[in-house]
Amino acid sequence: MFGGTFDPLHLGHLAIALEVRHQLELDRMLLVVANDPWQKTVFNSVTPASIRFEMVEAAVAAANESIGSTVLEASDHEIRRGGETYTADTLATLATETDGAELFVVVGSDIAASLDTWERPDEVRELATTVVAERGGSAGGRPPEGWDHVVVAVPALEISSTDIRNRFRNGRPTEALVPHRVVEYVRSHGLYGSTR
Repeated sequence: MFGGTFDPLHLGHLAIALEVRHQLELDRMLLVVANDPWQKTVFNSVTPASIRFEMVEAAVAAANESIGSTVLEASDHEIRRGGETYTADTLATLATETDGAELFVVVGSDIAASLDTWERPDEVRELATTVVAERGGSAGGRPPEGWDHVVVAVPALEISSTDIRNRFRNGRPTEALVPHRVVEYVRSHGLYGSTR
C-alpha cells in the first residue's frame, strides 16, 4: 500500500507506485487515500477525502488504461473507516482481508526516519515490510533500528502537491506534472482556486 493525502495526486506519486510495484513484483498496489491525515490537518486545511479519492480514482483508471492492465488500485479503506487516519489500522484491515498475504507499506526516504512517531508504530512494523522510495538514487533517510525494510530507487521527479495547488491557484502550467484527468477534475470543480 502507498498511502497519502494526495491533495492532489501527481505524476511523482504514480512514478513511485509503478516503480515499487515493478521492482518488488507485487501482485497489487493500492493507493490509499487518507481520510483525516492527522499529521497534516493539525496545521493546514485539506480537501475533503471524497474529492481526493475521486481524483486518485481518475488518475489510476487512466494509468491502467495506458498500461493495458490493472496494475494500480485506488483505495477508500480509510475513508470508509472514517475518523483520523492511522496506517496501523489500515494494515490490520488489509491483513484480515488478504488472508495473511505479505504486506508492504511505501514511504518516502524523507519521512522514513520518523516512522517511530507514527501512531502505534510497533503494529506497523509487525504487519508490513517498509519500502523506502528513494528518489534519483541519492541516499536518503532510513527507518529507525528494528524496522524490516527494502529500498527502491524511483525516478527523481521534484514535484510537490503544495506546488501543484499553488500552480492551479496562480494559473501556472500543471499539465506536465499532473495526470490529465486530475487536471480536468480540478478545473471542472474549481479546486485550489483554479479557474474553470
